[in-house]
Amino acid sequence: MKTILLVEDNPDDVKLTKRALRENKIANELVVVSDGVEAMEYLAEASTAAEEGTGTLPSVILLDLKLPRMDGLETLRKIRADERLKRLPVVVLTSSKEETDILRSYDHGANSYIRKPVDFEQFSEAVRELELYWLLLNEPPPEITAKA
Repeated sequence: MKTILLVEDNPDDVKLTKRALRENKIANELVVVSDGVEAMEYLAEASTAAEEGTGTLPSVILLDLKLPRMDGLETLRKIRADERLKRLPVVVLTSSKEETDILRSYDHGANSYIRKPVDFEQFSEAVRELELYWLLLNEPPPEITAKA
């Protein structure tokens, strides 16, 4: 089963995302971390497990920008700088409408930038379309096994 990594510090947005996944009958495993530091720790463990053949990396990362400890842009920069992670699909899912945030997200290697809709029905539809594209239609690159 494909895993979704949600990097989100707002408990209400986490609940909203879980509800939207449930209502759209998306049964993929959802791993939730609350900041960029936790995301990088999770991805380091997942990378090691993938290399050892005991686990897999997430199929897509949903990344908020406004995070404590390490913000989304810095997290994205670190993901793209890591040879084991650089091809993972990262969707910036944020409430920011700032043009600079959009530009910087793409400059740092985001695959997509989606503004969180305020209305639940719109948000649910956005989640359904994310699932359809990133988990069903998108052909990911072959997994990379890092060799020392």
